[in-house]
Amino acid sequence: MDAIARSLAETGLPHLLRVAAAREAVAAGAAGDADRIAAGMAGHFLRPVINATGILLHTNLGRAPLGERSQGGAANVELDLSTGRRGQRTTSVSLLLRALTGAEAATAVNNGAAALLLALATLARGEPVVVSRGELVEIGGGFRVPEVLAASGARLVEVGTTNKTRLSDYERALSELPAEAKPVLLKVHQSNYRIVGFTESTPLPELARLGPPVVADLGSGLLDAETPWLPGPPPRWLAGEPAARQSLSEGAALVTFSGDKLLGGPQAGVLAGAAELVEQCARNPLYRALRPGGLVLAELQATLLAYAERRYEDIAFWRMAATPALQLRQRAEAIADRVGGPVAVCDSRAEVGAGSSPGETIESAALFLPGDHRDALLSQRPPIVARVEGGRTLLDLRSVLPEDDGTVEGALKQLVAGAGA
Repeated sequence: MDAIARSLAETGLPHLLRVAAAREAVAAGAAGDADRIAAGMAGHFLRPVINATGILLHTNLGRAPLGERSQGGAANVELDLSTGRRGQRTTSVSLLLRALTGAEAATAVNNGAAALLLALATLARGEPVVVSRGELVEIGGGFRVPEVLAASGARLVEVGTTNKTRLSDYERALSELPAEAKPVLLKVHQSNYRIVGFTESTPLPELARLGPPVVADLGSGLLDAETPWLPGPPPRWLAGEPAARQSLSEGAALVTFSGDKLLGGPQAGVLAGAAELVEQCARNPLYRALRPGGLVLAELQATLLAYAERRYEDIAFWRMAATPALQLRQRAEAIADRVGGPVAVCDSRAEVGAGSSPGETIESAALFLPGDHRDALLSQRPPIVARVEGGRTLLDLRSVLPEDDGTVEGALKQLVAGAGA
């Protein structure tokens, strides 16, 4: 058993897990399977990877790429350094979010779904929530808006049809509610799909004039449709994407969105809007179960500071999204020239991903070589995740940070050399 465990040292697993793999293989009467079992264990461990898929916010790869800002040691998570007394853990991100979105107040929780759950559980427990049938979406992992509503204790009131929901549909639903009801109107980002053709939806300003508070679940986390942190006008692929600042100015009482999508920060959820409503959410006992930890808050604070100081280059997502396609082609051609062999360059179309800007693509450039080499690239250190298209393996540089070009080049040289041998 010890000999088998020692033979698995190259997997990088600690000795106790190598022993576990050896025991499992021996118990199954197939000692030779220990390598496969150990490799399966090792594949579950988190490690850095290079995203060459062209999907900038790849859910399987953690969505928005982050740096390592934690320096260890203690931090004043709930200590107000100006008074020396206990403070609120989200005060700094609240200050920044208020300035960036125009909200009266804001707070953060541990993901976007939690933000919506907390808002509904606070404002609509036992009360009707009116939502268009065209917005009762399911996103990745089987997460469904009706199920979040049920978990919050709210009562779902569907209006309209899949493709058309008019203002009169909302008005009719509200008129049929009991006089004592305290309804909430919910507007949901359609996430990873679009309804096109014979369609109609009710704009947020019209909903806001109906009276009940409107909760706008923006999902993607675009702070401001004007993208003041970027040089030049807003990118064309953002057209139609709802943003926090504009949604609040159009009458939303509360907006909720994710931190690891278009915001480009850590996995987190944000609630912003009317001070009274945000404070009610923060007082809900559920908030304690959903609040973020110090590491998430530090990363979220750093991301929001980059927005406030208009340092978009410090937000990896925006740095990748804003790179001109010509620069990507130049990087690709330089790598291809040095690698040689069958490696060449082609135009590509990258995607935002994670349900943001569905159907929109961004001009890009990719390295390619014939055949499917995804497994070989995954075996690299660090692993490289690519895509196969038209019988070719593509490495789209829109989602590859420039500092990783050397690693990509080395992996391709290995592949070419192996093919030649």
